[in-house]
Amino acid sequence: MGGKGVALMMPKANTGAMQMHIEEISRNVAPKAHAVVLMDRAGWHKTDKLKLPKNLTIILLPSRSPELNPVENIWQYLRQNWLSNRVFEDYDAILDAGCNAWNRLIPEPQTIRSIGMRDWAHSGQ
Repeated sequence: MGGKGVALMMPKANTGAMQMHIEEISRNVAPKAHAVVLMDRAGWHKTDKLKLPKNLTIILLPSRSPELNPVENIWQYLRQNWLSNRVFEDYDAILDAGCNAWNRLIPEPQTIRSIGMRDWAHSGQ
């Protein structure tokens, strides 16, 4: 995806939400391309109940290794730039703020790429 961002704001982190997320990622992969999705070992990431699209491969990272997971740095960037030092009135305000933050980041593929780059992922090229 070359730094392209795809995100969904979901009320729960579970298998159903993960299925919707990987389907959204799959829809945004260029035609005839294949994407690799790095994930931690949350139960909803490694369940056999996920139906993986043919254009995606999931790589599960070692347990307790958030430093290897680029999305942790993306979340840190979102918090630092658009979500920190705020009090939210209710769930809708949280949802709006999260959507706004993601919508501001998505059009910046160069930022996503620079935050998410991992040298170890490119060894052997």
